[in-house]
Amino acid sequence: MAGRQTGAGDLLELVRSGRAVTRGALQQATGLSRATVGQRLDRLFRAGWLREGAGGPVDSPLGGRPSITLEFDDAHAVVLAADLDTRHARAAVLSLTGEILAEHSGTLVVEDGPDAVLGELGRWFAELLEKAGHRASEVCGIGLAVPGPVDLENGRVVQPPIMPGWDGYDIRGRLSGSFTEHTGAGPVPVLVDNDANLMAYGEQRTAYPDCAAFVLVKVSTGIGAGVVVHGSVYRGIDGGAGDLGHIRVPAGAEALCRCGSYGCLAAVASGGAVARRLAATGVPAASGADVRDLLASGHPGAAALAREAGRHVGDVLATVVTLLNPGVLMIAGDLAGTPFLTGVRELLYQRALPRSTARLEVVTSRLGERAGLVGAGALVVEHLYAPERVEERLLAMGV
Repeated sequence: MAGRQTGAGDLLELVRSGRAVTRGALQQATGLSRATVGQRLDRLFRAGWLREGAGGPVDSPLGGRPSITLEFDDAHAVVLAADLDTRHARAAVLSLTGEILAEHSGTLVVEDGPDAVLGELGRWFAELLEKAGHRASEVCGIGLAVPGPVDLENGRVVQPPIMPGWDGYDIRGRLSGSFTEHTGAGPVPVLVDNDANLMAYGEQRTAYPDCAAFVLVKVSTGIGAGVVVHGSVYRGIDGGAGDLGHIRVPAGAEALCRCGSYGCLAAVASGGAVARRLAATGVPAASGADVRDLLASGHPGAAALAREAGRHVGDVLATVVTLLNPGVLMIAGDLAGTPFLTGVRELLYQRALPRSTARLEVVTSRLGERAGLVGAGALVVEHLYAPERVEERLLAMGV
């Protein structure tokens, strides 16, 4: 690790990852002198980002005092996160290690437009901080999951089919301003990403940290996928990766999608599509959430249509699995129950090569409705405590 990785941020990264948690181990990992390691650790202690833990094992075979371990101090700040769906949202205060300290969910309609929705989120955040017993000044950043493709460079959604009025909107500026308006605190960094990406990131980090290729498919109002490869979200060149819902399928030749095209997978197999088919038979259903409730109550018509939708999705996923060769394929969202999963497995294992599925786990969500929040919080923490950003932040603090 000698060479470029010698800054205070790199030492913090070594401690956070558990790869080196004593001064001696940091010297060995970086090739830095004891004095230089001490100077750089001192900056992290003064910032409040490191603390000393219990004594570790004795470094020398000759005995002596145990070495003092170093720990990331996760109590020095908190993160705010929100996960938007088309008609519903969740928001939370999280610790830097991803623990949810306070949470709220409620109706928030994306079609009302970004100004209104982000303004309301600012109010939610202020109430949640009070509920969690934390000051607004303790917030180090905000993470937001949205149901559309996002250009991570500028945090703006790009031609989102189910978010009218949001295309190119300055989400980061408005949400930061709303946070300030409702809390009186100064501006904080805001990171925005697609909801399926952040759900995948949260689930992979929490339950499958050793899985080198992880795919999550969210089936709710629309259909999208998040892909995590070697611990990082794969987004494509401008955030468009994983947009499974707009792959053309033969069964949808006459189905008009909300994107304006015919034949999209989302037009025949999303929660919204299943709801429309149920409504056509006289069953009261207007959204994927309604279908979820019908499935939970054991409604036979909803179960049959969910299984059929699963088969359509499984047909597409056979190609995804063959291309990416993931270790885990997770199904999440409103339709992620037994009927839908059964349909997915039927077509997936029928169409994909045995070589592609031999070691594949097909599972449902572990974090449930909190996956997007956990992923959004992790996105903020990994961004703010990346080695190069640590250096910038320490300098800005005068440390």
